[in-house]
Amino acid sequence: MEMIPNISRVMCSYTLLDELGYLPIDKTGADLLFQVISLRYEQGALIITSNRAFKEWPTIFNHDSTLTSAVLDRLLHHADTIIIEGKSFRMKDQLES
Repeated sequence: MEMIPNISRVMCSYTLLDELGYLPIDKTGADLLFQVISLRYEQGALIITSNRAFKEWPTIFNHDSTLTSAVLDRLLHHADTIIIEGKSFRMKDQLES
């Protein structure tokens, strides 16, 4: 029996990035996130939530349009994009009062 598990057997079936764009990402962070997305590309599911339209994504990635284009290219190649409109679920109690 193998004592150290094979990394391919412990890899998650999906990766979740919640609220991308909520906080600014500096150059190093943008580069590292690109590496994560590139490594995940065509290897498994990647779920991203964001309240930003794709045209606003250069501001998320430190105004680097080349990096943003490369990220979106990988993300949208096999993507199912779901746009949710309406009132915030988190704010429903505050909005009702």
